[in-house]
Amino acid sequence: MNRNKYTWRQEQQMLEDSFARRLLVEYNIREVTTQRQAKNGTREFEFPTPSIKNWPNSNDLRLACFKTGYVRNQNSCSSNYQLNPTYKREKRWVFLEGDKTITKKYTTTSRAKIYSGMARLKFMLEFYLRNYKQNTNKVG
Repeated sequence: MNRNKYTWRQEQQMLEDSFARRLLVEYNIREVTTQRQAKNGTREFEFPTPSIKNWPNSNDLRLACFKTGYVRNQNSCSSNYQLNPTYKREKRWVFLEGDKTITKKYTTTSRAKIYSGMARLKFMLEFYLRNYKQNTNKVG
């Protein structure tokens, strides 16, 4: 067996680390992951923009990618909210009414999980560029 071969997981980790370095060089986005977060498979980043748009004195925006498949805002006003794409789905519940079972249907909103670490990092960057990055190529 060749010992110079990397496992698929090691290759993915190297790609993610390379992408995180590129975020710093190209966009000034710093990784601020704590040891505990890293142990749990979470990566947190600080962006060079206020967390609340048009509030110059607010803390810098922080977004995190979680191993569970979610990307979240880490410094919102009340709670860390998920940024993953949403979709509508039908949910069914079975209840007992008297001596009969009744099935009820509800339409709920769910979040699509992003299972690939690289896909989460790319989604996070695209979210930042779409919602926070100022267009520096304005004419006039």
